[in-house]
Amino acid sequence: MKTRELRVLTDDQLADNLRDAAKQMFQLRFRAATEKLNAPSELRELRRRIARIKTLQRERELVQSRTEQK
Repeated sequence: MKTRELRVLTDDQLADNLRDAAKQMFQLRFRAATEKLNAPSELRELRRRIARIKTLQRERELVQSRTEQK
């Protein structure tokens, strides 16, 4: 998913997406350790997807804390 697509999701949907991505990452790493991956680039793409989601969550957290301070 691109950042544009992630931005329209709610906080709960982002958390679900993150959970799914982490689960997929675990499975891919396990498969990589036991057998050869068909597309090793999947690991990089998943890492980046997880980073995008965490970045968006942090941005929203910062915006929320700024509005509470005012």
